Amino acid sequence: MFRGFHTYVTDFTGILVIGIVIYFIYMTDWLGQNWLHSLPESFQQLNTIFLSILIEAIPFVLIGVLIAGFIQIFITEEHIERWIPKNKMSAVTMSCVVGAFFPACECGIVPIVRRLVTKGVPIYAGVGFLLTGPLINPIVILSTYMAFGNDAKMAGLRMGIGFLAALIIAFIVSIFYKSTQLKHPRDTAAESSPKYKTTLFQRLADMLKHSIDEFFDMGKFLIIGAFVAAFFQTYVSSSSLFVLGEGLMGSMLVMMGLAYFLSLCSEADAFIGASFRSLFSPASILAFLVYGPMIDLKNTIMLLSVFKTKFVITLLCLITFVVFICVGATNLL
Repeated sequence: MFRGFHTYVTDFTGILVIGIVIYFIYMTDWLGQNWLHSLPESFQQLNTIFLSILIEAIPFVLIGVLIAGFIQIFITEEHIERWIPKNKMSAVTMSCVVGAFFPACECGIVPIVRRLVTKGVPIYAGVGFLLTGPLINPIVILSTYMAFGNDAKMAGLRMGIGFLAALIIAFIVSIFYKSTQLKHPRDTAAESSPKYKTTLFQRLADMLKHSIDEFFDMGKFLIIGAFVAAFFQTYVSSSSLFVLGEGLMGSMLVMMGLAYFLSLCSEADAFIGASFRSLFSPASILAFLVYGPMIDLKNTIMLLSVFKTKFVITLLCLITFVVFICVGATNLL
């Protein structure tokens, strides 16, 4: 009990300190004008990109941790056993279909998947949900349709190729991985279910407590990932990547690399992808649109905080290979 109180005090103190620093930098004239504007332009650009990534991602993370809190309190292992098919292929297909109708960002979906796996969802079904949720949900498809001038072809290809790639990746995971691959399976399993019946009000309060814990747990890794992504966008020249962009294979690798390091929100990345139409082939842009929502820099850091390092690296390589093959095959059609 004392440790829990100490944790809340530490979190509150950290937020308070951050708030005071932001206040003095941006709201106090003599600090904001005389100190902030004297910093190098590149640092100001880094700061702008970093804050824009955080502002873009935090609402989805909040939604994600609230859903994770709901799963923690209201969903039991018995529910999971009834809902998840025993057959691997059926479970993979169901998870991908559910993810396709679930509007979530690649950041907000990580705590949800962690909680589902903790509750007993097989890791391969969790991966299917993880990959399709940010990629082919209705909001993403609509934004892709609008970004490409109300052309349904790119939106349809993104949905179809993304779903196929997610199925393949999740099925391969089902062959090689049986355990949860969580970093701390014993700790999470110990708190997987409420041990006693409570009133609805108490359960809602417990849900909020779990959501707050989840937010602070995921939030620090989101901040680290956002900063690293902002650093790459500021100090790594995009032109250095375009040197490899000759030919179909090279241009696809460049666009996948951009998708990884830019770490864009999947609800808005189609507008960035559409801006490259004069420079790259449709297959390369499709690779950008499919790869980025499945895995990016900030998402990788968040996954590393939840799952075993070896599993995350294997998943990263698997996503890269499968997306490259699937998207490359569309160029032959």
